[in-house]
Amino acid sequence: MFILGLLYCLTGSVFYLLFTTELIVPENELANMRLILLFLMLPVFIKYIVQLAAAPWYSFLEKRQNFPSTLERSPRVSVLIPAWNEEVGILKTIHSVLNTHYENLEVIVINDGSTDCTDALVSEFLTRYKNQKTEQNKADFQYLCLSNGGKAKAMNAGLKQATGEFIVTVDADSVMDSSAINAIIGRFDDPKVGAVAGNVIVGNRKQPLALLQQLEYLYGFFFKRADSVFNSVYIIGGAAAAYRRTAIDRVGGFDESIITEDIEMSTRMLANRYKTRYAADAVVFTEGPSDWKSLSQQRLRWKYGRLLTFIKHRKLFFNAKLGNPYLSFLILPIAVYADISLLLEAFLLAAFYGYAIYTNDYLPLACVIVFVSTMICLQIACDSKARFHRNILCLAPVAWVLFYVIDAVEVQALYRSLKRLIKRQSIEWQSWSRVGLLHNSIAPKTTATPDESPLIDPELILNSIEQKMELSSRS
Repeated sequence: MFILGLLYCLTGSVFYLLFTTELIVPENELANMRLILLFLMLPVFIKYIVQLAAAPWYSFLEKRQNFPSTLERSPRVSVLIPAWNEEVGILKTIHSVLNTHYENLEVIVINDGSTDCTDALVSEFLTRYKNQKTEQNKADFQYLCLSNGGKAKAMNAGLKQATGEFIVTVDADSVMDSSAINAIIGRFDDPKVGAVAGNVIVGNRKQPLALLQQLEYLYGFFFKRADSVFNSVYIIGGAAAAYRRTAIDRVGGFDESIITEDIEMSTRMLANRYKTRYAADAVVFTEGPSDWKSLSQQRLRWKYGRLLTFIKHRKLFFNAKLGNPYLSFLILPIAVYADISLLLEAFLLAAFYGYAIYTNDYLPLACVIVFVSTMICLQIACDSKARFHRNILCLAPVAWVLFYVIDAVEVQALYRSLKRLIKRQSIEWQSWSRVGLLHNSIAPKTTATPDESPLIDPELILNSIEQKMELSSRS
């Protein structure tokens, strides 16, 4: 609260200086500074203008196409859950998938050589699940226990076993909303749609770092609405992704040479002229890193994988024949331009704030604050889980400062990625300390309602495993 108070004071001081200080007319050399900074940021401004203009059309198209009722049947869906040392959250993830009660469901858990209790937990769960299988709890369940080979290899192993017309992926540290599968599959009404992104929300929101990530995810995922209008969602994260099986077979399985196999797959779909969409109401809650080191490592993986993806699919840039103009001439080039700007951000910010303080010209900064604050309030109001996001309304006025913190994390990830790219070093599938998503507003209920048979309680399985381990140690 103390830090938040300081940030509010900082924001208030900007408006105080705007209305109480007299503007100093700069000399010729400094007069051009404002224009130069504006010119450097112009590509990003153009992107925001296009996306903000297109975003309202997302809701219009959703209502017009009446998602997800366009599907007249319940096609076979295979949910892949790759796991590496996920003993903390794996049962909650499985339970949440089963809690969707999708009529034609197959669940495949792929254990990629975990060295913790993941195998024991899933095996015990599977035994109990088969014994308690009922009409309300009739999803087919497969468990693959592999030697460690990386996430992409684990996903490909799951694909070989999957029998569904559609493939849904969810990370083993995530919790799926009860309507997520129906919502995400409904977007495949067009046979040209190859992949759909779900709405990922950071669920462990009690710590300041988690709140920061919750704000970041909310802000970033909102603009996927515009990407979806143009059928060009190029980042479809594995925490909430769905693919048409025929499309994924046509383009090939997941690329095992790129650490962000999910981003590469969605970009490859676009390179093969498939449409990609976003389902704002297909919600998956994920656990964000709880410490700075883990967050830095996560962003390193994302940044490095995206750079490799851009290099592999460089023909998509400025090429309307492969991708549509929105993707090839706006989104992808500006994504690279934004990374270049990150490398120079320290110098650009120094010039921007130095000019503002020297000339008392605080109007541009005040406009940025108002714009960002308004956007966050709008995004919260438009999100399908608006009530869940009400806790970050208080961050809207100071978000302009908080985003600098995220930028700092991104800068270190970019520098480290470029260093690895030059040295041709790889990055392994990472894991970090987790606490699990146990908040009542996120985790599905483990007790049965009067109208349905009980699903397996994860706590019972944990207790069973602990008892067996205790007996084993005594013997």
